[in-house]
Amino acid sequence: MKKLNKYTILTALSVLLAASPCRANEDEGALESYNRAMFTFNSVADHYVIKPLAKGYRAVTTDFIRERVRNFYANLKEPASVINHTLQGNVGDSGVSAGRFLVNSTLGLLGTFDVASGWGLHNNKTGFDKTLAKWCVPDGPFIILPLIGPSTPRAAVGLAADTVADPTYWASYYTTFSKDWQKYSFYYGLTALGFVSVREANIELLDNLTANSVDPYSTIKSAYIQRRLKIDACAGSEPKPQEASYDFDFDDFED
Repeated sequence: MKKLNKYTILTALSVLLAASPCRANEDEGALESYNRAMFTFNSVADHYVIKPLAKGYRAVTTDFIRERVRNFYANLKEPASVINHTLQGNVGDSGVSAGRFLVNSTLGLLGTFDVASGWGLHNNKTGFDKTLAKWCVPDGPFIILPLIGPSTPRAAVGLAADTVADPTYWASYYTTFSKDWQKYSFYYGLTALGFVSVREANIELLDNLTANSVDPYSTIKSAYIQRRLKIDACAGSEPKPQEASYDFDFDDFED
């Protein structure tokens, strides 16, 4: 269970970081130097590697194929939604997510087709990050993660926990591959394809977000924080309304 232990340790450390009184929408102070350096690193990696891969993926595929791939990865997130809706006390929503996963994984050909929505079982995804928000765990300071990009300690917790709930994680662990590198190739290969798929879907969004921006780092940070404010609410309370200065939907970009 070495793989699981790594995520358990990461989650525990991230929870401790999230307990910091600093919030994502406050000045990250001493972290800004690190954040800007990591933002520059990510930008270079994106410019020379990730974005060209995303463009190449778009060039060799059709809209139909890309939609099938996006549906496949969206379906893999349903088990995490089942668990987290339950943890949030939303038993009905948990049942909807379970139904979506069952229907789309079978009749939808491993989730490549969203049959469940046609049956009235509409996507209502959630994750451990939102569960922690409902449990009033502080968000922690704004941070830039290597390659992943904008985040907070609580968001990092959510990412680690939701990864453990991903069926491909367990499929790679219990497969009959004879060598570890074969197991890792299976899991990380699927992860890489999902990463490129998300980047392809957000080519225009990121281009528009940073176009003519004097300080792309501040622009990305402001847009990300506005998105975070929508989910940062404890149980029994509602997020405070915020006047958005950026008209972008970060639902897909979050992935």
